[in-house]
Amino acid sequence: MKFKFIKLNALLLPVYFGAIIHLTSCNSVVTQSSNSAEDGQDNLVYKLVWQDEFDYPGLPDTTKWRYDTEGNEAGWGNNEAQHYTSSVGKNARIENGVLKIAAHKEEFAGKEYTSARLVSNTDWKYGKIEVFARLPNARGTWSAIWMMPGGWSFNDGNWPEIGEIDIMEHVGHNPGVIHASAHSKDYQWQKGTQKTAVISVPDATEVFHSYILEWTPDALKAFVDDSLYFEYQNEGLGETKWPYDKPFYLILNVAVGGEWGNINGIDDEAFPQIMEIDYVRIYQMDERHE
Repeated sequence: MKFKFIKLNALLLPVYFGAIIHLTSCNSVVTQSSNSAEDGQDNLVYKLVWQDEFDYPGLPDTTKWRYDTEGNEAGWGNNEAQHYTSSVGKNARIENGVLKIAAHKEEFAGKEYTSARLVSNTDWKYGKIEVFARLPNARGTWSAIWMMPGGWSFNDGNWPEIGEIDIMEHVGHNPGVIHASAHSKDYQWQKGTQKTAVISVPDATEVFHSYILEWTPDALKAFVDDSLYFEYQNEGLGETKWPYDKPFYLILNVAVGGEWGNINGIDDEAFPQIMEIDYVRIYQMDERHE
């Protein structure tokens, strides 16, 4: 597959900076490393260790997921406009084998919108995370697939020193532009030093794509389908730059507004807005092939 490289500019990306690639639709499910032979790297062999195929109706499986509401009053540190609910089918439900995280325009607990933020009950150290999803498209939405350290919660603070891995972020005012980033004490967006890149996926709000992280002691790599577009190599300079040698859990959420999502305002007429997730699969290295 050939890619078109596009120059990044301040109008397209007012907060994040990085390389951008153009990607056409190509939905693929892989069980080995997503690196192509052209990358000049050996393929990693993974085994499936955790999954949710959402092949059941109703609310998300509470043995696998919990609802995160801890930062509601603080606007999640980003002046976000939504109130994340807990066990409310309107905001997080499974229909026809698909998890739907839905943001609604409605007043609740002092906020003008409701949504859901799901957190995995399990955390993992290294591996491959794959989420097959279709994204919301309205101006003002901020959907994300990302990871935070095991045992950490919003009120613990100490961000970004503790580390953050963003597998996929998408804001509705830049439709089809997918972001992956890594945040640490020394590399963070407030300083403009975060490790980040973007890829153009024009049909991200229309069809499902695989959003993939490959995470080893040596590197973080992000893919859309089989296309590598973000890579951060461990520089070996300590935890202030690489706080990723510990378990992290997975987060799925649709925020509304916030410092980034609200840059061009919120289109209230476009709600409800839904992020749909067909499956989540977690792989770790097969020790027989290490």
